[in-house]
Amino acid sequence: MKRNPRKLKWTKAFRKSANKEMVVDSTLSFAARRNVPTRYSRDLVATTLKAMQRVTEIQTKRERAFYKQRMSGNTANRRAADRKLVEENQHMLPEVRARLQQTEAELSDAEETMQEEAIAVAIPARQRQAKRQVQTGDAMDIE
Repeated sequence: MKRNPRKLKWTKAFRKSANKEMVVDSTLSFAARRNVPTRYSRDLVATTLKAMQRVTEIQTKRERAFYKQRMSGNTANRRAADRKLVEENQHMLPEVRARLQQTEAELSDAEETMQEEAIAVAIPARQRQAKRQVQTGDAMDIE
């Protein structure tokens, strides 16, 4: 099946057309293949090897600068995405989780004290009611 190489993200054609790699650079011309035979010369080989090392140094430096320049705009987008992620998942953060557990514990303590107070109020009321029954004679006579 035929495919357009500029539409496949893993091809060099796509990377160059999408400006993900350097297309125009003088160091790339050194790597071009030349089909011109030359006579062997020790000096020529030595200077070529030195030039190759220097060209690779320059090329890596330029590629690094190109990448930094291309990625410079991503910090704002990355921060916005991080903020959104934190906002959506705040309940998973340790400080927030601890704070939520603390408030839940305080609420449950408050509910328990309210229930205990209600029970404490209900018990004397029952005792008073039992005393009234004994005083009025409505209670059962045990003899």
